[in-house]
Amino acid sequence: MNVSDFFKPLILSKPPSDLDYSKIELLLEAVDAFSRTTNHCVYIIDYYKKGFLYVSDNPIFLCGNTPQSVMNSGYLFYFNNVPQNELEMLLKINHAGFEFYSSIPVNERKNYSISYDFHLIQKSKKLVLVNHHLTPLVLDKDANIWLALCVVSLSSKSKAGNVKITKKGSSEVFEYDLIQNNWVKRNRIEITPKEKEILTLSIRGFSIKAIADELKIKIVTVKFHRKNILKKLDVKNISEAVSYVVNNKIL
Repeated sequence: MNVSDFFKPLILSKPPSDLDYSKIELLLEAVDAFSRTTNHCVYIIDYYKKGFLYVSDNPIFLCGNTPQSVMNSGYLFYFNNVPQNELEMLLKINHAGFEFYSSIPVNERKNYSISYDFHLIQKSKKLVLVNHHLTPLVLDKDANIWLALCVVSLSSKSKAGNVKITKKGSSEVFEYDLIQNNWVKRNRIEITPKEKEILTLSIRGFSIKAIADELKIKIVTVKFHRKNILKKLDVKNISEAVSYVVNNKIL
């Protein structure tokens, strides 16, 4: 396996010119400004240059490296900081994602995004499970992805995988089965108004008793709704639930 394997599904025939790159300077400035307002890490992937055009600073997501060193390393960063078995999984996800993308009508291609979870090996050798959420940013003249925006956050799940493709404005979610190697269409998770209230208060740091007092319901009722939330989102605790709904824009 090598870096070029991650780009084999792409058919790119007309490289952007220097003028094309000069036109995206404002976009880079906007992404840089956005990165300073979030605790996530932000990348811009350049599929023509087979690397990164921008990387924001965040030690845990860069495994202690500087943004410039990650930019210089490109996809070798993953080869050096992802467990081998999960690196193979990322290659499979990469190919499946591009195959899915090629089937999307040209005028809809920028409306889709893909997310998945994998571990990063920290300098201490500790494994941290992260989530990558990618969406097309700029298409080339043939409607292939030239630039993609990648937002990296801590995963709300307990294991790697969890591959999903979503479409803006749609309730449909496409989940990739890493065993069967196919996409399965499902409906987006829906939570009730009361569950939203409880999650909103949880984000604000309210305890179970404080939530019950605020909503004027019994503590046992709050616990009942929290149990349903954890089951729906397939997470272990309310902290993971909060992370999940925020990352997936469910609230």
